[in-house]
Amino acid sequence: MLIDLSYLRYPLPPDVQRLFEAGDFSRMERVIAARLADPRTPETLKKRLTFQLAIAREIPVAYPLTRSALLAQLQAAVRDFLPEELEALRDDGTLDWRYVEGEVHFKDNCVNNLLKTRPEFASRAVNQAAVAASLAESAELDGMITRMKRKGHARTRFVVRETMTVESTRLLPSETLHIHLPLPVVSAQVISAQLLSTSHTPNCIADAQEPHRTVYFELPYQPGMTVSAEFAYEIDAPYIQADPAAVSNIQPDFETGEEAPHIVFTPYIRALTREIVGTERNPLLKAHRIYDFITTQAVYRFMPPYLTVTNIPEYFLTGLRGDCGVQALAFITLCRCAGIPAKWQAGLYTTPRSAGNHDWAMFYIAPYGWLYADCSFGGSAFRAGNEERRNFYFGNLEPWRLPLCVGFQQTFTPPRRFLRRDPYDNQNGEIETLNRRLDHNEYDTDCQIVSYEEIE
Repeated sequence: MLIDLSYLRYPLPPDVQRLFEAGDFSRMERVIAARLADPRTPETLKKRLTFQLAIAREIPVAYPLTRSALLAQLQAAVRDFLPEELEALRDDGTLDWRYVEGEVHFKDNCVNNLLKTRPEFASRAVNQAAVAASLAESAELDGMITRMKRKGHARTRFVVRETMTVESTRLLPSETLHIHLPLPVVSAQVISAQLLSTSHTPNCIADAQEPHRTVYFELPYQPGMTVSAEFAYEIDAPYIQADPAAVSNIQPDFETGEEAPHIVFTPYIRALTREIVGTERNPLLKAHRIYDFITTQAVYRFMPPYLTVTNIPEYFLTGLRGDCGVQALAFITLCRCAGIPAKWQAGLYTTPRSAGNHDWAMFYIAPYGWLYADCSFGGSAFRAGNEERRNFYFGNLEPWRLPLCVGFQQTFTPPRRFLRRDPYDNQNGEIETLNRRLDHNEYDTDCQIVSYEEIE
């Protein structure tokens, strides 16, 4: 079931909007509190104002670095880094920044983002071991893609352990915690999944096809407690070379509608779709034009929490900066606007040694059915000059994926009482009490690869 956040499309009062953009969050909170207490304020607007408070509280956490602090980090990480380079990178959108209480603050992971996306700075990195490791991972990935093409598919089996450790001075001993940890969704490329063990007895294990599948616990809080789940899953990833000449004249119309507040066909989205697609009528080629636009014209950039962005596709498609999920949602929205069925899939990118959060898209083309588009990996391949890999990620995925979500903005089973830290996705789990959700600094999450094998 879709979480109703359609009210994020409602406008803010002009003074609240000005205070937010100026980073004057203290005054903004006072103004919003007064509006919420004012009986003349419509209930409809109160929903939007309440959500704005949650957005504002995330910004200082996501943007903690002053200019001097970031410059010190950059000069420690990049040889001979100059102050004027910081200003140029800020102006071209590489370094993400916001005003926080009247002062320019930068995103917490700006340095990692720079070394990930700009080869000319990566070549000057003090830690060349990290650069070498990244190149080795790319070579390993290309090897998997080569094997997939040769065999026509690739099948793998992973065992994964995820943990959540809770430590908070704001919690009372034995206060009941309501914890959701993600589980693999059995659909598409996942052919089987088994929950092997848990640290505590679950209260609920969601059905295997739940869009945001979880295992749920109700547990008394103990300082430093760890909750974990270990599971196995198998993926069979096919390799498909879709031929535009074989595309059916009759295409479905499911998964082509709007889903507010993000998948919406605004005037800008409609105009940009027309500009990208042009006169093309073949659905596969239309989707390819959208993929080409995102992977060649946009640049990867780490994001603040998605909760802080009220229209994710427009955020990305106006600034042409964003991470894997933002790129995936932009692809989905443009495809749907062009009449091509498209939907969300997300979870983890799981290599034989490590796991990290990742999102991608699916799109439907008859007679091939559901195909994949990983714009983030495609854009990375484009920056590396690897056109073969970029083409692979239009239509295909390697089998190093753990799908935990097969829909965007979906509810949990059982449902949450409070707004999630990420109301759109679920890769690390969520935790709340009867009175509130826990903040990011009250718990840590981790995911480890226990075992991996390729199955012939």
